Amino acid sequence: MNHTHDLIVIGAGPAGMSAAMTGAAEGLKTLLLDEQPRPGGQIYRNVTAVRPSVAALLGPDYQHGATLASGLADSGVESAFGTLVWDVAPDLTVTAQRDGRSFAVRAPQIIAATGAMERSTPIPGWTLPGVLNAGAAQIALKSAATVPAGQVVLAGAGPLLLLVACQLLDAGVALQAIVQTAPADNFTRALRHLPAALGAPAYLAKGLRMLWRLRRHGVPMYAAAQGLRVEGSERVQALVFQVAGVVHRLPAEVVLLHHGVVPNTQLGRLLRIDHAWDEAQLAWRPRLDAWGQSSLPGLRIVGDGAGIAGALAAEPSGVLAALGAAQALGRISADARDERARPVRRALARQLRIRPFLDALYRPPQWLAEPVDEAIVCRCEEVTAGKIREMARLGCQGPNQTKFFSRCGMGPCQGRMCGLTVTQILARALDKTPEQTGSYHIRSPLKPVPLGSLATLANYDEKEADHGH
Repeated sequence: MNHTHDLIVIGAGPAGMSAAMTGAAEGLKTLLLDEQPRPGGQIYRNVTAVRPSVAALLGPDYQHGATLASGLADSGVESAFGTLVWDVAPDLTVTAQRDGRSFAVRAPQIIAATGAMERSTPIPGWTLPGVLNAGAAQIALKSAATVPAGQVVLAGAGPLLLLVACQLLDAGVALQAIVQTAPADNFTRALRHLPAALGAPAYLAKGLRMLWRLRRHGVPMYAAAQGLRVEGSERVQALVFQVAGVVHRLPAEVVLLHHGVVPNTQLGRLLRIDHAWDEAQLAWRPRLDAWGQSSLPGLRIVGDGAGIAGALAAEPSGVLAALGAAQALGRISADARDERARPVRRALARQLRIRPFLDALYRPPQWLAEPVDEAIVCRCEEVTAGKIREMARLGCQGPNQTKFFSRCGMGPCQGRMCGLTVTQILARALDKTPEQTGSYHIRSPLKPVPLGSLATLANYDEKEADHGH
């Protein structure tokens, strides 16, 4: 099909909104697509419609998203919310679904701002009702102003764990404890990055304030926990773990797990672009140039989908990619692009100063990449870590071969939840690096699509042909 736009941006979080606004400002016919009903992405979810009381609870960092959303509304960007992108072809044709009907659009430049997803925490019992990701509790607060009821225990590592704990505390939730799993030697490793982190004092102060508030409210906190497992029959009843060899059992009606976020690489995997294993963040990230350009010409990736750096770093990354797209299309010269990029790069550098410190401080424990045999890794098909190790002993050489040995990675999420863990388990079992082990291949559709929606796409294609397109 012919080009329908100059630039298509996928994802309306901070990176996507910034990219779309910049593209439109440079005179590009820009289309912004997002699955949610409103702009904001995960970090600013529902920011344009949230209750004032909830917005106050979530704080000024969250409310900053309203400024971006307001700018987007005034930018002239063509936006399609409630739109699920389920395929992107190598020629950069984007196929999406809205209101149960699929349609196709195409542009010479695509900016994917698909954000991050929470790292899985495959421990025994994590599939029981009442066990959620901490981010899911935050989404419920943003979207529906609801919070977990009953005794709540948070477990894991990362700034979001503390942030969600503070937000739930302010909302009146009964926090039983925070069980931190970051190894004790993480702090020692992080110390060498502290001088650079001091260049971002606001981040450090925010973290210290959160810890102080939790301690002031008497929330029990455990450090360097190991051997986590969730107990329960019909639903969660307790979280069990060890600290310095001492076993603890905390009664719980809700357990919120969190071990950081990782780039959502599904779209890049679909298009077979080059990825590298990031040893600092223990995740895959796409190989990109300074303008977000991937190994597929015209496809740029920005924000946390390019590597975890946070919402305030996502904004300048979106601007840089849009400037790169404008220059690639001949709308601005390379000199003009570089001149406009200078202050943006400085802003991005300021936001990145803290990353090495945080990556080292909250590096997930090694046992998370080596779950006990009984732990379910692939939730869709209920494949355990022990089964994956057995496959390796039988000759399985990589994630894609697990599909032949079992149905691991073949569920509706296409390995989105289990992929990283499967790679890490196989790499350890085969004495290989994650790079040598590889990752799941992703195929269209990126998410399940009703057959009726596909039928409307066929009708759409026939109409295109009838009109001579």
